[in-house]
Amino acid sequence: MTTPSPTLGTLMRSLIDLLDGEVEAAYAAAGLAWRPRYTPVLRALTKLGPTSIKRIAREVGVSHSAASQTVSQMNREGLVALTPGADARERIVVLTPVTEAMIPALQRQQAATNAAAAELDAELSAPLTEVLHEAIAALRRRSFGARIAEASRDLSDPS
Repeated sequence: MTTPSPTLGTLMRSLIDLLDGEVEAAYAAAGLAWRPRYTPVLRALTKLGPTSIKRIAREVGVSHSAASQTVSQMNREGLVALTPGADARERIVVLTPVTEAMIPALQRQQAATNAAAAELDAELSAPLTEVLHEAIAALRRRSFGARIAEASRDLSDPS
């Protein structure tokens, strides 16, 4: 019996595991208690200053729920603080002094990560970053759900 080829979801999870695990290990080796998923939040806060989770989500390009989960984890680890916003539902995210002190080291790690990504791109038949940008743009034009629904109709059409 032959082993089936991995599907898109399996390949994507494998890629994320290979990338994020190594990036997190590089942070740890540099003495930084940091996870790769925190970096977009840090970038947003560095650019915008104290701001709402909603605005972070928009800036980063993720759902409010995803941004909220990351911010909550960062808050538990003392990397950000949350203060009340203009209305009772809004929370404003602020970098803590601990995180602000880490910024130069985090920037060095990010530069090393970007250099490693460029090296990886150079080894591939097409740069991974370009393919990912193309895939995201294509899915924004027409969602994967719409593509699945169409394929399902095509597969169940007996003609």
